[in-house]
Amino acid sequence: MLAAMNVPWPQRFYQLRFRRPLPAGPHVRREEGSWVLHWSGCAVMGILNVTPDSFSDGGVHQQLDSALAQAQRMREAGALLIDVGGESTRPGSEGVDAAEEIDRVRPVIAALAAEGFIISVDTLKAEVAQAALEAGAHLVNDVSGLRDPQMVQVCAEAGAAVCLMHMQGEPRSMQDQPRYGDVVAEVHGYLRGEAARVQAAGVPDVLLDPGIGFGKTLEHNLALLRAVPDLAASSWPVLIGASRKGMIGRLTGESVAAQRDPGSLAVHLHVARAGAAMVRVHAVPDHVQALKVAAALEGAKE
Repeated sequence: MLAAMNVPWPQRFYQLRFRRPLPAGPHVRREEGSWVLHWSGCAVMGILNVTPDSFSDGGVHQQLDSALAQAQRMREAGALLIDVGGESTRPGSEGVDAAEEIDRVRPVIAALAAEGFIISVDTLKAEVAQAALEAGAHLVNDVSGLRDPQMVQVCAEAGAAVCLMHMQGEPRSMQDQPRYGDVVAEVHGYLRGEAARVQAAGVPDVLLDPGIGFGKTLEHNLALLRAVPDLAASSWPVLIGASRKGMIGRLTGESVAAQRDPGSLAVHLHVARAGAAMVRVHAVPDHVQALKVAAALEGAKE
C-alpha cells in the first residue's frame, strides 16, 4: 500500500501480505493469520536467472553454487527479494516444458529457503509455481498475469502473494506489431481489474507490473513509465522491471545487454520518484547505492 503521494518518495511506505510464513527479519512482521513484508522507499528485487538463454545473463548462474553465491551477494548489497527464473521470456523465446523448468529452479529455491531468503519465482506455469512454493518460495512473479486459472488456485491455496504483469500476446510473438488504442488506459485498467479478480479468488496480495518490453513498442514503454504515478495511485504497490531491456538499447544505441546498467538506473530512479514500490534489477549493488543517494537528495531521514 502506498502512503500519501505528496510526501517525498523515500518516506512512502509499502507492504505485501502473505498467508504463508516469511523468514524472520527487519522487514517482516507477524499478524494474526498472516505475515506482512513491509518497507519504505523503493525496494530492490534481485534477478537470479538459472537458465542457459536469458537475454543478459543466460548460463552464468546455472550451477547451484554459483546461483547461491550470487543470491548472497545481492542480499548483502541490499536486495529485499531474490527472483528465481528457470525459463527465458525474452522476445522470441520458445520456452521449456514444466519438468525442465522445475528441475532448474527447485534446488536453488530450496537452498535459498534454507538460508532465510525471501524468494520470488518467475514463472507462468502453475505446475512450476506449485513446486517452487513447496520448495520454499513466497511470491509468484507471473509475466502472463495469472491467465492460467490453475495459477490463481495454486497461489490462493498456498497463501502466496503475486506479481501480476501485463503482457500483450506471448513471449514468442509479443513484439510482432503490438497495438493499443490507449496503452496507459488499457494496461492500467487490465492490471487493476485482474488484481481485484485474483484477490477475490483468495490470493492474499498483489504487486502490479505494467510489463515494460512485453508486447510494447518503445513509445508504449515510455508512455507507461511516464504514467507510473497513475498506477501507483491504485490500492496495490507497483513493480517496474526495465533492467537491461531492449528499450534502453533503442534509446542509447547500446547493443550489449550487460552494458545497459546506466540506462537501467536512469529508468528506475525515475520510477522510484514517481511512486514505484520496487524495481527488479540485475545490478543490485548499483541500484541500492543510487537509490540511497537519491533518497538523501530528497531529504529523507535515516
